[in-house]
Amino acid sequence: MTDKPPVLDFATDWDHTDPEWVTDPYPIWEDLRQRCPVAHTDRYGGAWFPASHAGVSMVAKDTDTFTSRAVVMGNGRPTEEDLPAPIGLAPPITSDPPFHQIARKLILPAFAPRPINALEPQIRALCTQLLDDVVGEKIVNASQSYARLIPPAVIRQMLGFPEEDTEKFIEMVHVIVEAIDLPEEERIEQFVPVEEYFTRQIEEHQANPRDDLTTFLLNAEIGGEKLAVEHVFGTMVLILVAGIDTTWSAVGASLWHLAQHPDDLARLVNEPELMNVAIEEFLRFYAPVTMARLVKQDVEYLGCPMKEYDWILLGFPAANRDPVVFKDADKFIIDRAENRHVAFGLGIHRCIGSNLARLELRVALEEFIQRYPKFELANKDDVTWSQGQIRGPRNLPLRILA
Repeated sequence: MTDKPPVLDFATDWDHTDPEWVTDPYPIWEDLRQRCPVAHTDRYGGAWFPASHAGVSMVAKDTDTFTSRAVVMGNGRPTEEDLPAPIGLAPPITSDPPFHQIARKLILPAFAPRPINALEPQIRALCTQLLDDVVGEKIVNASQSYARLIPPAVIRQMLGFPEEDTEKFIEMVHVIVEAIDLPEEERIEQFVPVEEYFTRQIEEHQANPRDDLTTFLLNAEIGGEKLAVEHVFGTMVLILVAGIDTTWSAVGASLWHLAQHPDDLARLVNEPELMNVAIEEFLRFYAPVTMARLVKQDVEYLGCPMKEYDWILLGFPAANRDPVVFKDADKFIIDRAENRHVAFGLGIHRCIGSNLARLELRVALEEFIQRYPKFELANKDDVTWSQGQIRGPRNLPLRILA
C-alpha cells in the first residue's frame, strides 16, 4: 500500500484501492448509481467508472470506442509503445478484433466442458487433502489454508509448471493485480522475476516438450506460422493469473457468506441439489472481477468528456447489483431462479475459463460443507480483503462448530 490522500467523494475522486472501497464497496456503488452513474477520477492518469449495468454493458461491448490492450489499471497513462498490437500483453484478453477471435479460438478447446469436467476427480482429491491437512483445528483460515491453494494446483498442472512453485504463482498474482497503486517504476521492477520465470518455463518446454498447455501453445500456428514467443508468454501469464486469483476470491467470498448465514449453509448441507443454483448467486452477489479498458480517442460517451487513453474500469460486480436489472438486487437469494449475472463479463472478452471456475467453486464448497456442516466467523474484524480489480477475502478465520 502507498501513502495516498483519502477519497472524500467517490463521484469525482474514486480510488479502488481506498480502504473504504476495499472493505465494503457496495454502498459506494449504490450511491454512485443514484447520483453519478459514471464516476471520474484524476488518479491513475484519469479514469472513469460506470456503476450501472447499462453503462458497463455499453462499454464492454463497444470495441470501436474502447481498446482492451491494457486491462489492469495502474498508475499513469499508457503510451502506444506500452500497447503492442495486435497481440497485446496477454492475448486474447488484451487483443482487439479481429486478432482477438483468432487468439481466443486457439485456447477454447482446452477450456471446453469435456476436458474441464475430466478434472473433477483431481480437484475433489485436492480439496479433501487440504481439509485433511487442517483436521482437528478449531479455527481454520479458509482463505489461506484452503481457497488460495486450490486454483494454483489446477492451473499449474494445465501449464505443466513445477508443483513446488505454488507460492511463486501467488506472489506473481499479487504483483500483477494487487500492487497496482505502486509507482510505475516499482511495478516494472517487481515484474522482472515474473518475466524471468515464464521465460525459463518456455525454454524448458522447448527443450522437453510434454502434454500440457504450454507445449500446445509453442506448437500452435496462426496462418502457417508458429506463435510469437510474446504471444505464448502473454497467454501463459493470463491463464496463470486469471485462473488463480479469481477462483480463490470466489471460493473465499462464498465461505465468508455461509459463515454469516447459517440458514443458507443449512440449506446447502441438506439440499445438495441446490448447489448449482446457489453457485450462480454466489457469482452474482460476490462477483470478484473488474476489468479495465482504454479510450481509443477523445470522445463524448455516456455524457462524459473522455480523453484518449483514459482508463475505464468495468464494474461487473456493481452491474450485478443494479436494481434496474435484478429484482431484490441487494439481497442474496440462494435459490434465485432467474440470474443472468455478468460475473464472467460481457461481449467478446467474456471469461474463457468460466467452466473451470464453476467446477472449482462447486467442488470446493461441496467438500468444505461436507467436512464442516456448521461454521462461523471466528472474528469478523480479522477478515481482510484484496485490493484492486479482483476482490476476495485474503484472511478468513472460521470457527468450526460441527
